[in-house]
Amino acid sequence: MTDRSKGSTITVLRSNTIEVPALRVAIVDEGPEVSVPLGLEPVTIGSSDECQLVLRDRRVSRRHCSITLGDDGVVLRDLASKNGTFLGEIAVREAVLVPEVIFTVGMTRLAVRVVGAPAVLELHPTPQFGEALGGSLVMRALFARLAEAAQSDETILLLGESGTGKELLARGIHDMSPRRDGPFVVMDGGSISPNLIEAELFGNVRGAFTGAVDARVGLLQHADGGTLFLDEIGELPLDVQPKLLRALEARQFRAVGSNKWQPFHARIVAATHRDLRAAVRDGTFRSDLYYRLAVIEARVPPLRERKDDLELLVDRFLASQTPPLTRHDLPKTTMAMLRSHSFPGNVRELRNVLTRLALFPRLGLDALEPIRKRTLDPGAHDNDAEGWSQLFDLPLREAREHLVERFESSYLEAKLKDHAGNVGRTAQSAGVSRQMIYRLLERYGLRPGEV
Repeated sequence: MTDRSKGSTITVLRSNTIEVPALRVAIVDEGPEVSVPLGLEPVTIGSSDECQLVLRDRRVSRRHCSITLGDDGVVLRDLASKNGTFLGEIAVREAVLVPEVIFTVGMTRLAVRVVGAPAVLELHPTPQFGEALGGSLVMRALFARLAEAAQSDETILLLGESGTGKELLARGIHDMSPRRDGPFVVMDGGSISPNLIEAELFGNVRGAFTGAVDARVGLLQHADGGTLFLDEIGELPLDVQPKLLRALEARQFRAVGSNKWQPFHARIVAATHRDLRAAVRDGTFRSDLYYRLAVIEARVPPLRERKDDLELLVDRFLASQTPPLTRHDLPKTTMAMLRSHSFPGNVRELRNVLTRLALFPRLGLDALEPIRKRTLDPGAHDNDAEGWSQLFDLPLREAREHLVERFESSYLEAKLKDHAGNVGRTAQSAGVSRQMIYRLLERYGLRPGEV
């Protein structure tokens, strides 16, 4: 009898080298085979275009199930789908799969298949890349890839949810590159008014537009000899995108209101939480700019996909408190609660939870409640000076994040109630896309029918 699990697990060859099986997740129904590769990053299956394997099946939820390759083999997990995930006649929440065993999602049959010889993958020698931490296989593989990419001058595109640490990785790339002695400059595309982004990037001459009382140097020039990190590049207005593309291709730019071209010598690292391939299909992001930015493309996994890193991250964040703390200073069940939490806010959310626990130990496990149920609920502190003082004890950026979370989750709940949980009408009323509403629902742990 042959062992069908053979060739479907990760093998450690040396401390910094692993052997990864060549696997694909395939639809096995009649017709041309449709499949996607399964590596260290999970494959999400569902009806949403944001999934790696998209099924046009009315019985399939937007994010129906996921398949992960780990030390124990291939793990199938149901993601609280409406109609369930089945092995034969049995509905499963989590199961270890072996190759060629069929599982059913909606009306679609699928299987994991071995499609070739395993690949040997190098890992970063340490669980740290600059200030970013990660001892899990997927993070050490990411660190190794970025360390190699740092030696080149090519543009790098980091894709990942908000709060995953993309800016830390960008700074790590800069610090490991030949440009480490030059400036590291950040442009946050999500916080700049769209009509000011062009001047922010390229600078402007005096009188170029209303309010331009003085000439100003742009960030491309400020970053000369170093690295320019374009955070939230997916928010770049369509009219600015061809100008950035031209600058990247020609390695020169023109300030707003000027006829003079100036060279620049900055390395570009870009990042976004958006699905840029979907944005290209929707016509909201230029395909030529996407391919120019994604010379080297790397996905930063969310915290829920690398729970093995929790202890490492918790220790780091607790040690940075004043006075320094350890896990022994937390309530006994804290780590179990953290492992069971999905962390829609990712590493940033974990850091904020631990900061609250350090500042206000009396909160106890209340600090681990989902965002929409936390102490900082809208209106809860209108007459509560102590509640507001909790915000005043935090750094400005973290306090702002808390307020934004409070507003967004309450705004979303109110809009969904107004429209009986209809996502399309909610999106239209809010003036955003359906995709944005679904992202917010996932971030705040909400379901349309439960609001």
